[in-house]
Amino acid sequence: MKKINTLKENREFQRIINNFKPYKYKSYIVYIERHDEKIYRFGISVGKKIGIAVVRNKIKRQIKNIIDKNNYQKGFNCIIIVKKDILNKNFIEREKELLDIFNNLKILKEKV
Repeated sequence: MKKINTLKENREFQRIINNFKPYKYKSYIVYIERHDEKIYRFGISVGKKIGIAVVRNKIKRQIKNIIDKNNYQKGFNCIIIVKKDILNKNFIEREKELLDIFNNLKILKEKV
């Protein structure tokens, strides 16, 4: 994931979480903010309840890998919060669920 496409600052996370409705799924909670800028950005949050740092970083790397594989429409910020249920799934199940979320939110570009 490119540096320009990441949300990192706490104030950005708090602003989006406090002002927008969450979309809750089995393993993820997703907040999305739409805007008129020509970029899209993702933020990933994996809490300490998920496991030790090695496990949390592995999950973050996998989510970034899934995000990098796809093309997105421009003009949104998205925060993905990971739930503890993710530990019961393998990479393919995580990828399928995340792609279903992106399709439901209509942020993926149409394939030509």
